[in-house]
Amino acid sequence: MYLEIVSPEATLFAGDIRSVIVPGVNGEFQMLENHAPIVSLLRRGDVKIEADGGIAEDFENRFSTAADGKTVLHINSGTVELKDNRVIVLAD
Repeated sequence: MYLEIVSPEATLFAGDIRSVIVPGVNGEFQMLENHAPIVSLLRRGDVKIEADGGIAEDFENRFSTAADGKTVLHINSGTVELKDNRVIVLAD
């Protein structure tokens, strides 16, 4: 599965992932390979990524690593779209 996280400034993350967890307006949810297509609004919270790499070099300071090894990005709001194993997060 491929993930892109785009902010108003730049693309923060672009790469292959195993899973991503996002803070949906109705609660946190996870997307895995071959997930059904979805579009959702996001609220303030953490985007949790299970991947090896993909962080844009200039934006590494915006990400942290959780105790479980997932890469974490805090967002204020946004949208997510998943279709054909391609996830796009538009984050603010």
